[in-house]
Amino acid sequence: MKEITLKEIAELLGIAPTTVSKALKDYPDVSEKTRREVRELAERLGFSPNSFAVSLRTTESKTIGLIIPEVVHHFFSNVITGIIEEAEKSGYLVIILQSGESPEMERKQVDLLLDKRVDGILMALTNDSNDDDHIRKIIKRDMPLVLFDKISKLLPCSKVLINDQKAAMQAVQHLVDIGCKKIAHIRGPLNPQNSIDRFLGYKKALEQNGLTFDPSLVYPCRNVTYEEGRMFAERIHKEHPDVDGIFCITDLVAVGVISYFNEHNIRIPQDVALIGFSNWFISQVITPKLSSIRQPDHEMGVEAARVLLKEINQRKHNIPVVPELIELETGLVIRESTIKKP
Repeated sequence: MKEITLKEIAELLGIAPTTVSKALKDYPDVSEKTRREVRELAERLGFSPNSFAVSLRTTESKTIGLIIPEVVHHFFSNVITGIIEEAEKSGYLVIILQSGESPEMERKQVDLLLDKRVDGILMALTNDSNDDDHIRKIIKRDMPLVLFDKISKLLPCSKVLINDQKAAMQAVQHLVDIGCKKIAHIRGPLNPQNSIDRFLGYKKALEQNGLTFDPSLVYPCRNVTYEEGRMFAERIHKEHPDVDGIFCITDLVAVGVISYFNEHNIRIPQDVALIGFSNWFISQVITPKLSSIRQPDHEMGVEAARVLLKEINQRKHNIPVVPELIELETGLVIRESTIKKP
């Protein structure tokens, strides 16, 4: 897509390029009406106010942008390592930004990366992403974009992910196989696709095994934290004392459940079997050791970077880009929190 310039905006509005520049910078000597008209047209055309010489750019920046919800999260830290390793092979630097699960911050960071003229963007979306206009702005600019882990199926770009529904079904099937009859699910927020798919996998596994789906056994997290694991463990114990299995959206939440149960003499897995998701290192050191779904975090980072770099190269050589959907394999890791019941 051709980059728009200050001069073209000025011609369309019948004003001078200097007036356009001043309007975008909110100079007081430009009327509010003109400033509004300039901003609206610039937004509609996908013009970046901080990139006045964009059309003259002929060289690569050799940088790619990465926006993730949390830098310190064990899953994303391993993804970052994979991305950096792959990017460095091709001489690229990675600008890492943390949205903090804030849609507003995510929008600002997208604008920042567009203004910095990075060669491509990698993103895991926030939990509360309802408005994807800022993501579509990247696509409109014809900038390479790859979503990973937390994606939107509605966006026409490449994606690297796992089959969350299939993995969740495997986790719940394991609980059924060891004898669980009443299984609760501590799920993620309502918006992210991976949270939705893990819930659907839980529900489908129950149905396939002739177990009745009970909405009161589903507990939605807002921030997917250790504290929420403890809170929902208490609620499950008080509201459904006959629950004998729990499938948690992540290992971090499951660790919170284990903490509460250990303190209240609720035996795992004799009283309640428990399985998490992501196979974080802490799942191997907590007591009892936590069964979990292995999530290929490092591999996801490598693959996301590989696809992005491929698309950057294709655009550089005017080769048409066809969005890819890369699905990585998961696996069931069985530990002490789920053992065969007598």
